[in-house]
Amino acid sequence: MKKILFLAVWISLPAMLGAQEDSLGYERDITLDEAIALARVQSVDAAVALNELKTAYWEYRTFRANLLPEVNFTGTMPRYNKSYGSYQNSDGSYTFVRNNTMGLEGKLSIDQNIWLTGGVLSLTSSLDYVRQLGGGTYPQFMSVPVNLELAQPIFGVNNIKWNRRIEPVRYAEAKAKFISATEEVTMTTITYFFNLLLAKENLATARQNKENADRLYQVAIAKRRMGQISENDLLQLKLNALQGKADVTEAESNLNAQMFQLRSFLGLSEQEALNPILPDAVPRVDIVYKDVLEKALERNSFAQNIRRRQLEADYQVATAKGNLRSINLFASIGYTGANRNFKSSYHNLLDNQMVEVGFSIPILDWGKRRGQVKVAQSNRELELSRIKQEQMNFNQNIFLLVANFNNQAQQLGIAEEADQIAEKRYRSSVETFMIGRISTLDLNDARDSKDEARQQHISELYYYWYYFYQIRSLTLWDFERDTALEADFEAVVRR
Repeated sequence: MKKILFLAVWISLPAMLGAQEDSLGYERDITLDEAIALARVQSVDAAVALNELKTAYWEYRTFRANLLPEVNFTGTMPRYNKSYGSYQNSDGSYTFVRNNTMGLEGKLSIDQNIWLTGGVLSLTSSLDYVRQLGGGTYPQFMSVPVNLELAQPIFGVNNIKWNRRIEPVRYAEAKAKFISATEEVTMTTITYFFNLLLAKENLATARQNKENADRLYQVAIAKRRMGQISENDLLQLKLNALQGKADVTEAESNLNAQMFQLRSFLGLSEQEALNPILPDAVPRVDIVYKDVLEKALERNSFAQNIRRRQLEADYQVATAKGNLRSINLFASIGYTGANRNFKSSYHNLLDNQMVEVGFSIPILDWGKRRGQVKVAQSNRELELSRIKQEQMNFNQNIFLLVANFNNQAQQLGIAEEADQIAEKRYRSSVETFMIGRISTLDLNDARDSKDEARQQHISELYYYWYYFYQIRSLTLWDFERDTALEADFEAVVRR
């Protein structure tokens, strides 16, 4: 019976809204699935989610590239210097000498971050050329065919090691957040779709009520002439007819507003008049709180967010402790050669070695660095307390959501049956009023009950869909098909 009633309503809608088609353009039927598909591709919210994913993707790619060897070439070509500088003679006096040179220099290096220790290992090769300009001068070449360099902090925080722990979690959080955002786009679409559906249903109801009110008023005029009804009942039916006109105007205005909102969200042309089709079925699934909580804690971005914040808090403590003292090691070993001739500068090479250990240890800083450690530790404890509270709220919200969804199936069934009963009652009341067995008050009550039951039915249907996709958004799991919600992120970021 429900399908027959809804089918009758939607068959009559195009004729009722013919005037609107002329002003809005062509009419287009749209189902809930079609609206969701369009929103996931064309809506601004979907574009924002995609851009956030792209940002996280390239940040992660940058982090991964930072772990690989990096080849760099630096040089100065050319370097010209014509200036005067001071020169100290053997007797301690100073004179100014003229410097007029041209030089070239180039350096090729392969640099590798060492994630285990946090140092940098570099293999370099360089060549310098200098020529004193003027008479009787000759060029000089200095080569460093191979040189191995190590820069290693000691006792300080290993930034590379911490990034290796934090960045994969951050990217996993971004991927889960993207899928959740996609489901949230769906939830917004459902809201706008059912708002338009309810507005169109209200318009159809308002026009039907206006037609019935006009017809009953004409019948009442004839009955009044025959003395079968009172003047009070006649005036009440006239008021019903006038109110019917006002209700139609208000319903048309609301329809236009809701249609504009959905059209704008889906990125459709203003020339399209959308005709939403009432979903003929809903996903019938049994959802258990334990299963929802387990999947949410495993797959939701909230779980990755907690892990990342814990790591970042630990990282801040490690950084503060590392700042208590700073010791850096620099070591270099290689060969070098110099000659007036380019080829000869690579012969008769000499050892080129250097070891340097630098340190900075505070003797008296009035407890500043240790205070920074205490601050970082306090911030970590505060963050852990916040995380604990958020976890409790997260679990509670899931419990309430599952309870609401499971109750919603029963509420929807009640609303469907109430809609059918209210429609039958109204039709019976109209027929009974025509033969004069009930008053206008009873007729109005039946009409209002019918309208409220229809609105309540659509509202309960909306909440059922909304709760269903809200659970999908939290768990990243399709309980209807019992499959995980996944995405080809490599393909997505290249769209």
